[in-house]
Amino acid sequence: MSSGTRHRVVVGLSGGVDSAVTAHLLKQQGHEVVGIFMKNWEDDDDSEFCSSRQDFLDAASVADVIGIEIEHVNFAADYKDRVFAEFLREYQAGRTPNPDVLCNAEIKFKAFLDHAMRLGAEKIATGHYARVRSVADARFDGGQRFELLKGLDPLKDQSYFLHRLNQAQLSKTMFPVGELPKTEVRRIAAEIQLPNARKKDSTGICFIGERPFREFLNRYLSNTPGPIKDDRGRTLGEHVGLSFYTLGQRKGIGIGGVKEKGAPRGGGEHEPWFVARKDMATNTLYVVQGHDHPWLLQHTLVAQDLSWVDGLGPQVGEHPMAAKTRYRQADAGCNVTGADPQQITLCFPEAQWAVTPGQSAVLYQGDVCLGGGVIASAA
Repeated sequence: MSSGTRHRVVVGLSGGVDSAVTAHLLKQQGHEVVGIFMKNWEDDDDSEFCSSRQDFLDAASVADVIGIEIEHVNFAADYKDRVFAEFLREYQAGRTPNPDVLCNAEIKFKAFLDHAMRLGAEKIATGHYARVRSVADARFDGGQRFELLKGLDPLKDQSYFLHRLNQAQLSKTMFPVGELPKTEVRRIAAEIQLPNARKKDSTGICFIGERPFREFLNRYLSNTPGPIKDDRGRTLGEHVGLSFYTLGQRKGIGIGGVKEKGAPRGGGEHEPWFVARKDMATNTLYVVQGHDHPWLLQHTLVAQDLSWVDGLGPQVGEHPMAAKTRYRQADAGCNVTGADPQQITLCFPEAQWAVTPGQSAVLYQGDVCLGGGVIASAA
């Protein structure tokens, strides 16, 4: 890697291996590196599920090994106002939001970026698996446009979660591990004897951690039980509140096998049940049998609350175009059939499975992430 211009870079140290190697690589390249540990949640961090205390200890020991300063910053109030309140509003409305997308746009690349700039940083860096590239473009300030690219490791790419960044944020951001496969990141961590080299990757929503999700939501949302019905209108049971279910969900629906009287043995009656629709007006949860039931397959979606990280957005009829309608999904070819500042319509030649309102639809041209929006409806 060429060292290029040397900067004062503030790195978000999470206590994980990716941000630790990020800080190490930047120091190796000759940058002046400062670490910041962000605390974003404190409602119940004495519980068994919140790892922030241990994460800070890990981040501090990493800073010690690398030889950089670390500062502990509390963004919990910002997080509650900007991310968590929106998260609850979406769930209450029957949608399934993606808080990691919101957290990146509102906390990591807004509150954190602002704080880093106050510390005299020229750039910030995080351990995300993505890349930034500048291209000459006379339409933009300074004659430069910044592109968000997928991380080189296809299994770890996190551009989906970063699509709501804007050009100003992208211009100040570095993603060193986006150039590497995860195996190489682990190898570097072991080689320089980082104390967290073997630490397991965190999973679960950024503030909830590994705790039981339904139990957590129950403390914040009021819910009214209602009927669970199938595609023929038969009542199969009772749900505990529509907010607790997401489209495509298979486990935890709470209904046993339902069998027609006299149905032949070995038919499709033992196919698993999936959540297919939520009717907020009648407080009804609809479930269907079989992964490929027509109610679970959609060719068209409408996304709103648009954000174009490339500073331009797509044009109707532009090719080739692909989209992800959820993280960890292969890119699916699509056509933009309608676009205005408020919403965009995407059509998929191949039906997409369990397109879920509240999740993000993110558009790509090859490795370049254009941005996207929040899925409002699917058909």
